[in-house]
Amino acid sequence: MASAVKLENVEFAYHQKDNIIPILSGIHLDIQKGEFVSIVGASGSGKSTIFQLIAGLLEEQEGSISIHGKRKIERLGQVGYMPQQDLLMPWRTVYENARLPIEIRKLHSKQEDRKLTKLLTEFGLGENQDQYPHELSGGMRQRLSFLRTTLFGSDILLLDEPFSALDAITKLFMQEWLLKQWEKQKQTILFITHDINEALFLSDRIFVLGTTPISELNEIEVPLSRPRSQQDLQNQQILKLSHELIEYFRTQVHI
Repeated sequence: MASAVKLENVEFAYHQKDNIIPILSGIHLDIQKGEFVSIVGASGSGKSTIFQLIAGLLEEQEGSISIHGKRKIERLGQVGYMPQQDLLMPWRTVYENARLPIEIRKLHSKQEDRKLTKLLTEFGLGENQDQYPHELSGGMRQRLSFLRTTLFGSDILLLDEPFSALDAITKLFMQEWLLKQWEKQKQTILFITHDINEALFLSDRIFVLGTTPISELNEIEVPLSRPRSQQDLQNQQILKLSHELIEYFRTQVHI
């Protein structure tokens, strides 16, 4: 299988006045095309830093980052990045928010507009396209934000805790919805979460971050076939993995 995203010996530290705060210390990460991979770690462990490096919002100080097998120095626009907040424009309708990537990429055509209308229907937003973000439920806002991210044209998506602000029931529905979209679109997804069960349900592999500076990522392969249902989380292997991860983080987080 071909590599979609690869980090080799990447180092990064934040510089604050006279202080240097090391975050990554020579890490390696290889995500294969079409994989669904989650990154799990405590707050401040460097999860979002890894995403910002891949997206080109930050620049690695050592090492290299490759996209589809090619080292990329300038990575802005090479991947789709959905941050925690949906960043929808409150003065634009659902349709206008979704159309933003088309405008940025200057792909104005009737064909693109027809494609957008079809996607809004597929994402369950066809009847809401004239509404404004404040009129939508949390799940609808997240679906709209995800749709907009996919329309930027990359087959690699970075999703940074997209469901963290949703209530428990909506979150479960959105997880199932996301898997269906991923299976349909055949994209590569990197997903940040604090939720161990969410990572186990969604992912092919999970990378576990310890305390900074991070020198290696602990990898877990999820022993579940696809398609999946929430009931699969009651699998004895999954329950054991969940317990082990909880105990691991218990040793990492001091309250």
